Formats: sequence, C-alpha cells, structure tokens
Amino acid sequence: SVHALRGVDLTIARGERVAIIGPSGAGKSSLLNLLATALPPSAGQVEVLGRAPWRLSARQRQQLRTQIGLIHQAPPLPARQRVVTAVLAGKLGQWGLLRSLVSLLYPLDIPGARAALARLDLADKLFAQCQQLSGAQLQRVGIARVLYQAPQLLLADEPVSAMDPVLPGHTLSVLCQHAQREGITLV
Repeated sequence: SVHALRGVDLTIARGERVAIIGPSGAGKSSLLNLLATALPPSAGQVEVLGRAPWRLSARQRQQLRTQIGLIHQAPPLPARQRVVTAVLAGKLGQWGLLRSLVSLLYPLDIPGARAALARLDLADKLFAQCQQLSGAQLQRVGIARVLYQAPQLLLADEPVSAMDPVLPGHTLSVLCQHAQREGITLV
C-alpha cells in the first residue's frame, strides 16, 4: 500500500496564507483533498474549521464542505456548460434543490457571476461555453467559481499551472487580496 502522507502535524490559523511546496508525488494534492474532506484519512485525525469531518454525519459534513473552496489544477467543468452556470455552481451546496435546479436553466445571479469573473478579467466570457475557453481561462473560471462560493477556507491546488507567464502574478494577487479582505485562510 502507498502512504501519501505520514507524520504530518499541521496547524494553520484563520486568515493565514500558506504555500505547500514539494516535488511531484510528495502528497501535496492528497493533503489538500484531506483538508477539503474529499478523502478520509486512513489513520490519524483531521480537523477543519474547528470540526472533525469524519466524525460528523454525512449531512453535517456536506454543510462543512460548503465552507471549503477547492481550486483544482484542472477544474471539472463540463464542456457544454456555460461559464455563468459554472461560476454559479459555487453556491449549489448552499442553495436548496429547487433554487439550484432553476439556476441551471435560468442563471439566478448573473451580476454576481459577472463580478467574480471580472476580478479575473473574464467578464466578457460570461455566456461562453466552457469548451470555447483555453486551459488558462478554464482555470480562472474555476477560481471565479470558488470566489463566488465565498468559503471560509480556500484551498488552491496549482491554480495557475496552465497560465502563460503574465497571468499567474495577477491571479495569485486576486486570491491573496480576497483572502486578506475576507479574513479567510488560503492554502
């Protein structure tokens, strides 16, 4: 069996910004997935936002997940989905079923989605389909979705890896400024 993480003891304070650096295969993504409650630990304990996710009921754990934003290296965005719908999906865990379904057909917060995209210079792509975007644009749509979600904990797994040399600085600045302004943790 493979042990992705062993002997990790990590405490991150609210509002702190932390970079996790290491070679490929070192377990960085595994650690972020543990913190996002996407994976249960095989041993040891994980506490996120003051709660032990794997001691909670499935419903309570799902509520906790609405407070955690995970920016993926390659965001899972359906090719035919419109960008506005992809961004508004950031609130699906917080909205009820009916509101979520209605928003899939008729986007309920176009100004909110546009504002999140504008922070990343993508407001003009609001009604484009995801399949029409470059890899760098898709990464920024994934970031906009998490910014729109407004989580208490922001986890970023190589959020600028597909971007050309000009965009990463601006994008990371947007994330850091957001974390500082909102007083949230950024890992």
